[in-house]
Amino acid sequence: VASTCHETKLHATPEKFYIEACDDGANDVLVIDRVSAEMTLAGIKDIPPSGVTRPICGIMGTTRLVAGMYLIVITRKRKVGDLFGHTVWKAVEFDVISYKKTILHLTDIQMQDNKTFLSMLSNVLNTDGFYFCTDYDLTHTQQRLSNTSPDFQEMSLLERADQRFMWNGNLLREITAQPELHKFAFPVIHGFIVMKPCCINGKVFEWILISRRSCFRAGVRYYVRGIDSEGHAANFVETEQIVQYNNAQASFVQTRGSMPFFWSQRPNLKYKPKPQISTDTNHMDGFRRHFESQVLIYGKQVILNLVNQKGSELPLEQAFAKMVNGMENRLIKYIAFDFHKECSKMRWHRLQILVDAVSDLQDEFGYFMVSSDRKVTSEQSGTFRSNCMDCLDRTNVIQSLLARRSLQSQLQRMGVLHVGQKIEEQADFEKIYKNAWADNANACAKQYAGTGALKTDFTRTGNRTHWGLVMDGWNSMIRYYKNNFSDGFRQDSIDLFLGNYTVDETDGLMPLHVQKDWKFLLLSVIMVVAFSMCIICVLMAGDTWTETLAYVLFWGIASALTAAVILVNGREFVDAPKLVQKEKMD
Repeated sequence: VASTCHETKLHATPEKFYIEACDDGANDVLVIDRVSAEMTLAGIKDIPPSGVTRPICGIMGTTRLVAGMYLIVITRKRKVGDLFGHTVWKAVEFDVISYKKTILHLTDIQMQDNKTFLSMLSNVLNTDGFYFCTDYDLTHTQQRLSNTSPDFQEMSLLERADQRFMWNGNLLREITAQPELHKFAFPVIHGFIVMKPCCINGKVFEWILISRRSCFRAGVRYYVRGIDSEGHAANFVETEQIVQYNNAQASFVQTRGSMPFFWSQRPNLKYKPKPQISTDTNHMDGFRRHFESQVLIYGKQVILNLVNQKGSELPLEQAFAKMVNGMENRLIKYIAFDFHKECSKMRWHRLQILVDAVSDLQDEFGYFMVSSDRKVTSEQSGTFRSNCMDCLDRTNVIQSLLARRSLQSQLQRMGVLHVGQKIEEQADFEKIYKNAWADNANACAKQYAGTGALKTDFTRTGNRTHWGLVMDGWNSMIRYYKNNFSDGFRQDSIDLFLGNYTVDETDGLMPLHVQKDWKFLLLSVIMVVAFSMCIICVLMAGDTWTETLAYVLFWGIASALTAAVILVNGREFVDAPKLVQKEKMD
């Protein structure tokens, strides 16, 4: 693979940015004109001595805001580990640098808008989980990489990247369009990577978990559900578990993604908004597109639908089952498993029922494996596509159990585990394994729902604990607040970052200035005043208890009625996205 620059320096002058490749023998410099925004290639001798110089870890890309163009660079990275001799980094800190030297040419409103857009970019960049490698392709699974042509292997990382998982694809459009500049940039994935050296029976092997979040139909929990017309599912994540031992390697891939038809669950101040299935859309077109692409990429599909088979989740389960039957595709199998019903009253051992039910299918699908003499000895012929409502908590628990079963077989074939030995009996490795999968759950949950995952006590320990239930309650409360009062801004941030919304400097009024209805302010004030008066009447009793009771009842009823009106009009009181009003927001 054509690698990119490992080390770079940024030299800034008032007119230009000079990005210097600092690798041994490198002479190339990427020059960005701060006035025309033109990008060209130059040599080290062209860097003026007057520039302000600083080391950077790489270029995330460029974007246009109200004040003009901005350069986004990675300023701090942390080593995650080595994948087949290639260092994998986590991008930890970023800097967003304006091409313009001043923003005095903007009006006050434009300055405020520009500041809001900058805080949106920061919101995405500060969401934990950006990873990159300068000389290895992190966007593809081991099996996809092994089935490539020599021409593909000669391509730059930007050209060959799987666009589904390249989160800076939009930011790198200018550089991607000029092949001679490709060496200055690399794909950045979003998700989770853990790499751990492990030891069983005195044999040291590398255990790796990589989760790649799709940037198609990306967004936050309640504002992005189902699929779009192209068949891209919300919260789609490809998770690959890799083992390296004695030059041999094995990989097992699973996917998760929202139920792939048109449905929504807009926040409305209720703890659990009722999901709505679209009644005026042809679901089968998008549904078919989704699964045709899944079969093309991953082979046979086994859908594990873990939603409740009662209440508000039941119609979604029924619709999913009906559509799979309607496709009449023998490569797609549907299995519904009511996770909450089966595991109620802390009966978590019942998850084994599902694992046993799909064991024959898992054996049939197998996994990708390369022997120590670099020969492909087996390939994975199908994947499990798991989902619950959010594709977070329940989904992660099931994925960790299936991955362990695959790992058991891989380690036995590699000679790490002896015949009859079980992974569960290897206490040190089990701890690493369970904690890594729980960390994976937390990362995916923070990126989609805004808080850590639920049920991670089971993933970490193999048991459901009362403290775990308390922590789930706390996380659920935080989720409720964020989903109702800050997720609109988060959704706007993602849409801006990924290019679903582009800033046009010539636009007079940005969509940021959507005014709240008068009811929003008036009802909120009335409720606060009424509730406050109710408390005051309780604390400062009147001359008689009947007088006190009358006041308390009056203000109590006033606050309750106002709260009821607010709940009925809940959608008008939540923080809704302002930038992109399209099918995903229906």
